[in-house]
Order: sequence, then C-alpha cells, then structure tokens
Amino acid sequence: MIHFLGEKLAELIVKYSLEIKKGDRVYVTGHTLSEDLILAIYGELLKAGAHPLLHPELVGESELRYRYSSEDQLKYLDDVFLKVVEEFDAFIQIFDDYNTKKLTFVDPELIKLSQGSAGRMKMMQTFNIRTKKKELNWVIIPYPCQSLAQEGNMDLYTYTEFVNKALLLDKEDPIAEWKKIRQKQDDICNHLNKAEQIQVIGEDTDLKVSVKGRTWENCCGLVNLPDGEVCTSPLEDSANGHIRFTYPGIYQGREIENIYLEFKDGKVVNYSADKGVDLLEKLLSIRNANNLGEFAIGTNYGITQFTKNMLFDEKMGGTMHCALGMGIVESGSKNFSTVHWDILKDMKVPSSKIIADGKTIYEEGKWLI
Repeated sequence: MIHFLGEKLAELIVKYSLEIKKGDRVYVTGHTLSEDLILAIYGELLKAGAHPLLHPELVGESELRYRYSSEDQLKYLDDVFLKVVEEFDAFIQIFDDYNTKKLTFVDPELIKLSQGSAGRMKMMQTFNIRTKKKELNWVIIPYPCQSLAQEGNMDLYTYTEFVNKALLLDKEDPIAEWKKIRQKQDDICNHLNKAEQIQVIGEDTDLKVSVKGRTWENCCGLVNLPDGEVCTSPLEDSANGHIRFTYPGIYQGREIENIYLEFKDGKVVNYSADKGVDLLEKLLSIRNANNLGEFAIGTNYGITQFTKNMLFDEKMGGTMHCALGMGIVESGSKNFSTVHWDILKDMKVPSSKIIADGKTIYEEGKWLI
C-alpha cells in the first residue's frame, strides 16, 4: 500500500516554501476531500506559531454556482476574499478535484463572466502588488485523489507514488533536495537574465519575444510543488510569430486540443483548435488574456508523463510552455488579467530549439548552457 506523505509535505511548505513565522496569518483552501492534508498543514502551522484560516470547498459547490447564479451573482466577489489578499501573510492552495469534468457543460460565457469580473480583477491586482513586494507569500500544492489519478491514466496507488516522488517526499530530507535544485537553477537564470530576445523553433512554430529588462524566475519549490522550471514575462508588445501547442490546454477541467496561436506586436491575432475552440474564443476575449503573460521552460526530468494537471505537466523536462493573460509581476510584467492559463509544448521533437540572442541554448529537450 502506498501512502501519501502529507505530513512531510506540510513540513516542507511551512518551513521551506513559505518560511512561516510566529504570528503569520495564513489562508488555506482546498476541497473537503483533501481533509487529511488540510489538517496536517493546520497542525504544522500551529506548531510554527501561525494563525491559520481554513476555507475548504464543498463537493458540488462549483456546479451549483454556475447552475443557479444570476449574472450579478457570478460577477460578485465578497469583500472577505479581498481582505485576505490585502492583509494575510501567506496563502496555501491545495490542487485537488473530485470530478475534473464537472464544468464540461457550463456555457463558456458564464465562465467569462465569473473570471473577468471587476471584483476578481481588483483582487488579482492586489495579489500581484503584494507578492511583488514580498508582503504575501503563496504556494500551490497537489493532493493525490481518484479523479486526478484517472486523468493521468494511473490507479490511485501509482499516482500517489508519482506525487510523492515528484515532490521529493520520498527523499530523507526533501528540504535539502529542493535547496540543491534552487542552486542549480540559479545558474540557468543568471545566464538567461543577460538575454534580450528569445526565439522558439519547432513543429509549426516560429515565435520571437523580447525579454530585455525582464528577470527570469527560479521556480524551485517556493510557490509551486512540485516545481522545476525557469520562467519570465516577455515585454507586452513583443510577441511575434506563431506557435502550435503539442498537448491539450486544460481550463477548469475542459480540454482545448491542438491549439494554434498567431501573435503580432504582443497580441493574439489568429487562433484555431481542433476541440474547444468556443472556450478558447471566450478566454481570449477576457481583458488582457490575448497577451502573452509568461514564457517558461520545464526542468523537472523526473516528471516523465502528461497527466492533464498543469501543476505537474508544466514542470516536465523537455517541454516549454506559455501562459496567456496575467504576467509574472516579479519578473517585471505589466500585463494584468484575471486569467493566467498555461499551455504546454513538447520540445523533444527533432529540430526543436530555443535561441537566445542568436545562440542556441536549448535543443530537442536538452540545455546547451
């Protein structure tokens, strides 16, 4: 029997990812199905002297909201959530799900109303400002459950083992292991911080972005677990060219397959998809979601298969991904949106490469620096 090492994960996020201090106010959210992990985190936070606030989401809550809410209700965001973002010191979100297809038949227009509301925009802007100032720390962590195991084509025991290994919980000292990764990726980021233009060449892809003046972020277990990527936000008006994404884009459980995007002066000017193009259209119409908010390269070669869970998939070694919408404020982005949607591309395909200022730095899934 494989057991999820939740207590080890709780210690990792409290002591390493968030470095919780006595008196910190910490908001914890996740579905009720991850109750054991929520309680493990709660206990670790109390031991650290923090003041945790738990907000578990009930099974069926999202479906009822979209089924019975009026337009005004979908746009409404209670001020209590804004208060959390304005005043708390840390935010922990547990990524779990009881049914990844629960919103399949929800009208994309309703999703747009909810995600693009003025209240949500204000909350996201406040979140970005405070995280940039290091006033609010946050982390997203996974919980192995049946629906996510099924999406990843695994049984629950195999998936639990996969999660433990991806988070390095199977190691004697996970904190020490993530610190080693942090040091190694610092070297990559220091090299990339000198670059001004990035070009991606690949299958049906030739995309150029400017990263001049932007910093590259070392993703090493501080805001996401599992982790393993280096990322930045391109200049808002710099993306030109086209890109086809190898893997389906997943948005709130819905799949958009074979996504093709054309950019001109930073904005999407043409798009197509084999499946879910209606949702793609609605997402692109949300304010600033037609801009490229992130450019990133996965560095975790221990994640070897696509699971339809971007928390894992975007870290997969041999891939790169872009995010539409909200940029990374820590890297210098000025693109604010209520959407930050990651889409993944396989870079192990022959002739795939990433070029920095005319020099190939990454080829067919491997670093050359």
